[in-house]
Amino acid sequence: MKAIQVKMAGGPEVLELVDLPKPNLKEGWSLIKIKGFGLNRSEIFTRQGFSPSVQFPRVLGIECVGIIEETTDNERLPIGQKVLSTMGEMGRAFDGSYAEYVLVPNEQIFPIQTDLAWADFAAIPESYFTAYGSMLQLKIAEKDTILVRGAASGVGLAFVNLVKSAFPNTRVYGSVRNLSKKAKLLVKGYDGIILEHHGKLETDLIFDKVLELVGPKVIKDSISHMAKGGIICNTGQLGGQWYLEDFDPIMELMNEIYLTGFYSGFVSAKKWQSLFDFIEQYQVTVTPEKVLSLEEVAAGHAYMESPNAFGKVVVLLDKD
Repeated sequence: MKAIQVKMAGGPEVLELVDLPKPNLKEGWSLIKIKGFGLNRSEIFTRQGFSPSVQFPRVLGIECVGIIEETTDNERLPIGQKVLSTMGEMGRAFDGSYAEYVLVPNEQIFPIQTDLAWADFAAIPESYFTAYGSMLQLKIAEKDTILVRGAASGVGLAFVNLVKSAFPNTRVYGSVRNLSKKAKLLVKGYDGIILEHHGKLETDLIFDKVLELVGPKVIKDSISHMAKGGIICNTGQLGGQWYLEDFDPIMELMNEIYLTGFYSGFVSAKKWQSLFDFIEQYQVTVTPEKVLSLEEVAAGHAYMESPNAFGKVVVLLDKD
């Protein structure tokens, strides 16, 4: 099979197209014929050598969509079943989805009922699942004014898409570090774009709900722009800081602010199907921003690391 393998940490150039043996079936695992997968920032971190548990050579890729090629669970995962798989240790402890086939533990494979085209299907995990889970944590209401801190990220764009599909009158603002993408973000559904300068939001607006994707580095500033009784969901760490520092929860949350988070590793077939049912119910358009071939994965990584990065990048292996 064709695969993209990393033999040593480095830049996008270390993503090498190679021929590898198709994985052999083993008990408790099933083989997925990959139709498509999304590119994720966590894979960039791993490629750069920032995942200490990952040993090279490794085929990266923490998510995929496709069909069951070989199975050890004929009842739940029959051959030909449309499935997705995300997270677990795929692309980390064992070879992942940057390939034509991937062998995955059965408990990490989820049968999905959907009529979406493969490129749209591939755009959903992991971004839309994370956005959907965060949306539920924030308990969105039509009257809310919402801030997405990290508006141009894949999760941020998925979130505003989901919210606007279900709550079209809810006002959603996004923050960015430069305004070059403002026009594109407004087209995607944001009601306004706020400049963030040196970790501070340049606005006097107050928000009922905040999706915090930049993370602990700026969370205190986000909280300072929240209404009494608001909810902030810390879902991302785009700011590169993983933990809260100098954070007194009593004083920081004194305005009766509720602080929560969302972890996309807690998955189930029921949660996944709930997302796809939501997408169908509200006719959410999930078309990815960019669709590449397997041979273009390195170019995809370079694009995601560039100032031009915008939205979800999907790799499509099979258009049938």
